[in-house]
Amino acid sequence: MRQSLFFLLAAVAGSSALTIPHVHPEANLLPRQSCENSATSRSCWGNYSIDTNYYDETPDTGKTVEYWLSVEEGSCAPDGYTRTCMTFNGTVPGPTLIADWGDNLVIHVTNNMQTNGTSIHWHGLRQLGTTEYDGVPGVSQCPIAPGDTMTYKFRVTQYGSTWYHSHFSLQYAEGLFGGMILNGPATADYDEDLGTLFLQDWSHIEAFTLWNTAKLGAPPTLDTGLINGTNTFDCSGSTDSNCVGGGKKFETVFESGKKYRFRVINIAIEGVFQFSIDGHTLTVIGTDLVPIVPYTTDSVQIAIGQRYDIIVEANAASGDYWLRGGWVTTCATNSNPDGMTGIVRYDASSTSDPTSTSTVTASTSCSDEPYASLVPHLSLDVGNMPTITSEDLSFTFDSYFKWTINSSSLLLDWAEPTLMKVFNGDSIFPTEYNVVAVQPSSSTATEWAVLVIQDTTGLGLNHPIHLHGHDFWVLAQTTGMFDGTASSFNTANPPRRDVATLPGNGYLALAFQLDNPGAWLVHCHIAWHASQGLSLEFVESESSISVDSADQTVFTNTCNTWNSYIPTEVWPQDDSGI
Repeated sequence: MRQSLFFLLAAVAGSSALTIPHVHPEANLLPRQSCENSATSRSCWGNYSIDTNYYDETPDTGKTVEYWLSVEEGSCAPDGYTRTCMTFNGTVPGPTLIADWGDNLVIHVTNNMQTNGTSIHWHGLRQLGTTEYDGVPGVSQCPIAPGDTMTYKFRVTQYGSTWYHSHFSLQYAEGLFGGMILNGPATADYDEDLGTLFLQDWSHIEAFTLWNTAKLGAPPTLDTGLINGTNTFDCSGSTDSNCVGGGKKFETVFESGKKYRFRVINIAIEGVFQFSIDGHTLTVIGTDLVPIVPYTTDSVQIAIGQRYDIIVEANAASGDYWLRGGWVTTCATNSNPDGMTGIVRYDASSTSDPTSTSTVTASTSCSDEPYASLVPHLSLDVGNMPTITSEDLSFTFDSYFKWTINSSSLLLDWAEPTLMKVFNGDSIFPTEYNVVAVQPSSSTATEWAVLVIQDTTGLGLNHPIHLHGHDFWVLAQTTGMFDGTASSFNTANPPRRDVATLPGNGYLALAFQLDNPGAWLVHCHIAWHASQGLSLEFVESESSISVDSADQTVFTNTCNTWNSYIPTEVWPQDDSGI
């Protein structure tokens, strides 16, 4: 066992907390009852419902939904300050991709940039049986070379709110992201779906320029924040020719008495946000792609990569109200933390700035929403855990600041991704790939891998940890030292999601089922930290990883085209690769 993270492999039989009544084999079973998903029956979904175990059962719609995305570079001014952006189809955010639970998605991605490779990750999607389309350069594919097209194909086995983004270095910080709405049932009723709402920190200097400072250790201060890709920046009196003005606030209109669903997503480089709407209560119904038991609050704290599905009832007095991104100033610095606002109007003809005030107590913590609030609707437990191995998170400085986990800092070779080595039958991976192999010991029992990361840096920094290929059960999330036992673990239907915050000077314990053979990244979603190597890979059930011939051809052709491009590459690799 390599040294530097807590790793546990445990056999668990009958771990589901669902009570399944015994039915005699000869009993006559009633057919599943169908119901329509509507404003008053959001828990319904045809022959399925919010009670369906979506890990074991997925509708077969027989439908294929197809999209075309062009990766481009060009001038942009999302807040009235002109700079260069990277975009999907020329917009920031990129187009929202919409599909139903059980659909097949086919997404053609063409790299129309001149000097950059790229790859696209479909954040939070399990990619069950399709590890080759997870979209991580150096892990599941080679980058898409300039002028090349790669087609991603996968089944929608989950439902809820998420996003897609470049996983190639710092590109998503330049605007290369978009929303994904996967329609399905919900744990509370609402009238209208307002779609994805992105919360984003923003700099007037490109991220790849700021990287020259960030890689030395101290993160740079960014200029402002955007809500759904827009905001206003004060250019009055500025002599900067790039400060052209003309930005605008995000706005939405409420009709009194209606309930609205927001799909709020933090896509920051480093920021943590405390989302709220003056004068309104929030009902939270989902975290990441997991429906939860609804709870009410006046604000929701969101770490990078996390998504919260929120219902807001339009029950305030008619008027205009500030919608607040809620920059948490203790987590990252920003030159305009109070300016990250949008507007909710009850009168579409109004053009006034709101005069509303917030009654929310500003957060001074960089943690997640309260652990006890995040109760999955589908109750699933984690069982027997016989062995625990203790490892740690640390850092080094070698030319530039590097995080280490599993005793090394991740450094990938884009031309030789982990899956290529798997396809070639390699059993030993380069140390810098930070590979941890996990393999079920039995084919008859449900088995789990448990990862515990202990922060031993003494820096007190929180890290949003994202696992690819799986939802995970959050067994523990606390400050202090892990004692090497399961005594602190909550195994009874703990919070379940795909991004959770590792507390500074503490530990995070995550459990996931070994049910998806593939190469899966686990990494900090602070963009600077990912580039500085804070990541490892799980190669799960290596002997069972299987790719059909057509998908193997896509993989091979993408690598061949990338390898032909390398000799003329303008921007060589300057970070971990993810």
